[in-house]
Amino acid sequence: MHPFSLALKIFQFLGQTDLGRCAQVSKSWRVLAEDEVLWYRLCLKSGYHSGANISDSPCWKSSLRDSLNAENAERTNWKSRVGSISHLQFELGKILCDVSCFEGLVIAGYTSGDVRLWDTFHRDSRSSCPRSTHQNRDVTPKPHVCHVRVNESVAVAAYEDGSLDVWSTENGLEPIHHQQHLHRVHALALSSTQPTVSTACGSEVRMDSPDDRGYWRTLCLTQLSKPVDHLLMVPGHRPSPLVVASACDSVYLLAPGQDEPRTIHSVYGHPVTCLDVTESQAALGVKRCGWAMNDGGNKIQVYSLETGQLEATVGSSAGDFTCVNLRDGPPHLLACGNKDRRVRVYDLRSGCSAASLYAHHLGVSAVQADDWKIVSGGGEGLVCVWEMRMGAKLWEMHNRHPVRYIWFNTSSLVTANIPDEKTPRGACITDDDLTAHRRHRGIICHYDFSVDSSAVDHVLPICKSSYAESSGYNYNISLSMPYDTLSSPH
Repeated sequence: MHPFSLALKIFQFLGQTDLGRCAQVSKSWRVLAEDEVLWYRLCLKSGYHSGANISDSPCWKSSLRDSLNAENAERTNWKSRVGSISHLQFELGKILCDVSCFEGLVIAGYTSGDVRLWDTFHRDSRSSCPRSTHQNRDVTPKPHVCHVRVNESVAVAAYEDGSLDVWSTENGLEPIHHQQHLHRVHALALSSTQPTVSTACGSEVRMDSPDDRGYWRTLCLTQLSKPVDHLLMVPGHRPSPLVVASACDSVYLLAPGQDEPRTIHSVYGHPVTCLDVTESQAALGVKRCGWAMNDGGNKIQVYSLETGQLEATVGSSAGDFTCVNLRDGPPHLLACGNKDRRVRVYDLRSGCSAASLYAHHLGVSAVQADDWKIVSGGGEGLVCVWEMRMGAKLWEMHNRHPVRYIWFNTSSLVTANIPDEKTPRGACITDDDLTAHRRHRGIICHYDFSVDSSAVDHVLPICKSSYAESSGYNYNISLSMPYDTLSSPH
């Protein structure tokens, strides 16, 4: 083998720091260390420019450096509360029912039966209004939207009357598919990579997907022994879609072509309170009752989807686990929230707690974590951002209703405060003056941290202060006796 080719094979095992050091040894080593193939592989390994070809950039070393600098700037903006905030609002008088997000797409359903879709990647884009089947049939009054989901190709909405509409996200003003169930859809799931929809009506679980010609077919129709509480599609590219469903104290794995669903977890009298799945694992919160409470209280159990074996058991709390997030964080971290007001993060490699934060006095309703931060939402309407290593709260934002949904990536954060009461007293949506109705509607907030940190106008309102006010809230604190307004002594 030629020495140059042999040296490249050795250099491909080095990281960016080691390649930089090798480039300082000699001219020949510098030529090797700055080979475009090496830096192209480092970009893909670091998660940048995924799907790009080697010819897409004239200098992959510069591309990696720019990507790292942008990520560091966004992390600084997160910590310093520098960014822009926008409220994704609809018409007055509509109460928010459900919210879902996929990358930059945000979908919301309302009590009016309307569905709205935003593309947050484009700052000047307005919401699109997909037409439901009820609008085409001129059905009045239109039923409430109970569930919404979205991925890259389709958006889905389920209604109180058991109907379900599917739209294309590219040109989706008219439904491309419609279903009518006999009962209300209690749970809805959508694949993250395919236009495959799964619904649960009572104890019946159904999975539908279009064929090569675009005709929708039922892939799976299963009757479980108990009503379904949680329903999730297993993410990832796979030849056959998989669905994980929890029904009271049991968790099942369903796939097309199976005669009977495969039972992953079943402990009589110990109901499952929350559920999340990855490509290979399922994490569920188990409420322990009776004699089992003496064995450390409620737990989070992690099962392998391939073998069905229990891989990890973490947590020990007297309160019920209300939310668990395993899909969005690093492979070894599990974030969960509890009724005991605490947000916890566990390291599944050791089973130990990586963070335990006293967060929300009405219980934790939503949580997500990555390798350095935690974002949690509570029943009192508070959204908190935490630094994981120090366990310190970076900032918080408050709205009236419980936080039912949280999603973030490196540069954006989407939160939804969804009301419990859909028909509040004294807030009729047919009133002429709807200003008093604002407190009942719920709100969707979109935070963008990819702005220029040097721009003063992009400081979030939670930390703005003129230092001339007599009081403030949280980070918006001003001096009780501002020194710049004191008159000079005579």
